[in-house]
Amino acid sequence: MDIGGLYRDERQRALATLIRLLGDFDLAEEMLQEAFATALESWPRDGAPASPFAWLVSTARHKAIDRLRRAATLEAKRAELSSQAASVPFAEPDLDEEPLTDDRLRLIFTCCHPALAPEGQVALTLKTLCGLSVEEIARAFLVPGSTMAQRLVRAKGKIRLARIPYEVPGPDRLAERLDGVLRVVYLVFNEGYAPTGGSGLPRRDLCLEAIRLARLVHALIPGESEAAGLLALLLLQDSRRVARFDGAGDLVTLEEQDRALWDRDEITEGARLAERALRSGRAGFYGIQSAIAAIHGQAERASDTDWRQIAILYALLLRAHPSPVVALNHAAAVAMAQGPERGLALLDALEREGELAGFHLLPAARADLLRRLGRNAEAALAYDEALRTVGNAAERRYLERRRGQVSGSGPGV
Repeated sequence: MDIGGLYRDERQRALATLIRLLGDFDLAEEMLQEAFATALESWPRDGAPASPFAWLVSTARHKAIDRLRRAATLEAKRAELSSQAASVPFAEPDLDEEPLTDDRLRLIFTCCHPALAPEGQVALTLKTLCGLSVEEIARAFLVPGSTMAQRLVRAKGKIRLARIPYEVPGPDRLAERLDGVLRVVYLVFNEGYAPTGGSGLPRRDLCLEAIRLARLVHALIPGESEAAGLLALLLLQDSRRVARFDGAGDLVTLEEQDRALWDRDEITEGARLAERALRSGRAGFYGIQSAIAAIHGQAERASDTDWRQIAILYALLLRAHPSPVVALNHAAAVAMAQGPERGLALLDALEREGELAGFHLLPAARADLLRRLGRNAEAALAYDEALRTVGNAAERRYLERRRGQVSGSGPGV
């Protein structure tokens, strides 16, 4: 039995179930760690159980009961634990069944309760459901680790003190949590697709989990255009996974990717959902982005890409959901549609606003446009600026390669 593989594959599901049973995030996480430690000791000697997932949940639950007994708080929890013990779902949920039976979906809706601050919602889900460390989450939010740790403590305390129920809310209360849930699923996928730190290589487990959760949310509310748009966006992004890195693990840009490696089934499904979201007339943040991704996915060659349409869609997105990151993407699309000089003018305006200070993609975008214009000395300086702040190792290697291509050249060369 590969216990390390089991930890990667089943930790999130087991933790979600234990949080439901115990009603305590920290206790559930600690007891699950102890259960895995016990498995490492006993399974090589006694053999693995028939149902490793069930064994881990049961062992962690019994360890929690022992802990509570020693702390003289068992009586307050006994009835609740006993009544719930028989309902532990040991089978992976079928997407054709009622999506409310999935503990991980319940966990996301619990973490996204409107009583919690938005940043706490996302951080708590990334920590419990995705297993990211406090430091990894802090890097994603560009805040110190100590700040992120405090957010997590406050979010867990709020759930405990406010007795926030561990459930998917009824139809009359879905709307108040839907934005948070969609945002969390989106960020889970992004952390898997382009990790904020470490090797920079994709975390396939996070991408698959985000797609699975997006399918569950879409099944829960099939008429919601943004749920359809999010699922479409994740599928279309994921379709390029094999082509995004070469054999050495180095990043391959979108225009240089071998499109024969793209997953056509995901593109077909994603484009269909994106069109449905756009035609609904209610497409928002995810629906518009999925339409952009569909244009990329349906272009047989990079030169076939309809950059004019992409720039128009980014302009719509920027008006509906203004943010410096969307503005950066809009500038890049305008540069491809109207020329690098126009893109640089938009980047200059963004830099003056200062909201993307320290964000490596702004100088990286500037460097790329300067390189395309042959202004290599200026491009080299912009690449240096991007390299000072990039945290992803694969992106760093890409920027270093580009920096090497323009180094030693004079202005205007």
